[in-house]
Amino acid sequence: MTVRTMYATGEPCWADLQTPDVAAAKDFYHRIFGWTYQDFPTPDGRSYAQAFLRGHLVATIAPQNPLQLQAGTSAKWNVYFAAKDAGDVLEEARHAGGAAQFGPEQVGDTGVLGFLAPPGGGTTGIWQAGSHYGSHLLNEPGALAWAELFSPEPRAAVGFFQQLFGHEVTEYPQDDGGSYSTLLIDGKEVAGVVPADEGEEADWQIYFGVADVAAAAAAAQAAGGEVLVEPDEEPADGSLATIRDPQGGILNLIQVT
Repeated sequence: MTVRTMYATGEPCWADLQTPDVAAAKDFYHRIFGWTYQDFPTPDGRSYAQAFLRGHLVATIAPQNPLQLQAGTSAKWNVYFAAKDAGDVLEEARHAGGAAQFGPEQVGDTGVLGFLAPPGGGTTGIWQAGSHYGSHLLNEPGALAWAELFSPEPRAAVGFFQQLFGHEVTEYPQDDGGSYSTLLIDGKEVAGVVPADEGEEADWQIYFGVADVAAAAAAAQAAGGEVLVEPDEEPADGSLATIRDPQGGILNLIQVT
């Protein structure tokens, strides 16, 4: 186990869940990942939960805002990219053909938060570290392992992230004539960009590691969730499954050593 103590600019550093039922989500994900929690009050009298694995912070489960609750919005996982200056990144997003959606907002002494979208859409979190720098674990069972953006404008999205963070790019041609793009920092692949299917809206797919993807998918189903993409019959490292929690949050599972 390697404990992370920092993230490079442009590297996905954190994921959190916004849900209409924090207590139910805590129970669901505990049964999959074995997470333990520490609860903290929100200004409106509710609470959010920090999720820990073997004492290491790996995620947050937070209540939806009142507008999301009123609209009956499903739970949703968000991914955040590390930034030296969230305000500068949000400003640059406008010049790079994207949109600044929220922030920058100071979150106590923990850091500065923002949300932006590349051309074609796909809400993306930005995090400027204060006392909180991101997940203490990465690419391990129970922790964030990968993120990829499905975009109707993949080439524009790739160029957008290159302009914001200086990502290098590797292209993997696909059988359908498209290309799977990976974003790299210092030669290391950190995220992917995938052409969306016709009519499909842009969205991030977030992956958490598990030691046994078949067992994790079965645990999700037993906990009241739904398995949207079944794991391989004989899963190995890299094998995938997709689950939906009882509040509608979709999360991908990837088997890692």
